[in-house]
Amino acid sequence: MESRENDKRQIKIYVADNTDFGQKMISYFEEKPGYEIVGFSDDGLKAVDGIIALRPDLVLLECILPSLDGFAVMDKLTEKMGINRPNVIIVSALSHQGFVTKAMDQGASYFVCKPASLETVEQRIQDVFNVDSASTIQTTTTLQKPKNRALEEKISNIFITVGIPAHIKGYQFLREAIKMAIDSPDIINSITKKLYPSIAEKFNTSSSKVERAIRHAIEVAWNRGKIENINSIFGLKVYNSNEKPTNGEFIALVADKMIIEGA
Repeated sequence: MESRENDKRQIKIYVADNTDFGQKMISYFEEKPGYEIVGFSDDGLKAVDGIIALRPDLVLLECILPSLDGFAVMDKLTEKMGINRPNVIIVSALSHQGFVTKAMDQGASYFVCKPASLETVEQRIQDVFNVDSASTIQTTTTLQKPKNRALEEKISNIFITVGIPAHIKGYQFLREAIKMAIDSPDIINSITKKLYPSIAEKFNTSSSKVERAIRHAIEVAWNRGKIENINSIFGLKVYNSNEKPTNGEFIALVADKMIIEGA
């Protein structure tokens, strides 16, 4: 594929996907400023060779591939590239929690469940590189992992453990709320006036939709009955199956845990 040599600030993407959605991602990011599709494969083994040769910044990876599946591709890349392995976002219809957990354990930055919008995939890319669409070209001179990458992975692991799926809207709102509470603990006392509006502005939505989506995410975790996992995370029996925390309580609990652990 043609390289845009004149733009030195693009995020270089390799797509490894054997579905129609893979082609849609290619078409989408070829037309978007700030991104460059440097390679594509619909075969896992060929993808490994292509990624090693082309050294992209990011791989958009389907789990179900011929020759090597997505998990084996990640293993091979880690084996052959070590710390120089590019960021990986899994984009797959395999949304079972076991697959999500395995992907995160192997170092995937995010797991996007199909069907998903191309805008959602782009948002996850922006999260990985800690940029937004407006600043991708203007201010991103080097592509480094964001300083808060480890924090985001810790939060994502907690969500996986308690049963909050990555594909629901409340997942990203809740993660953003926890990050804000870590940076400014007092914001938890102004959840309606400051926290929700700030998240709503970032994601171009309304405060009420942010509040409902976060509440839904917490309800999903409780409905899945993983109360023991939730209590084990906080080191004590905080809740039982007949009660669940408010949005503010859950955000504060996770944020406090991150702060104690040196976030």
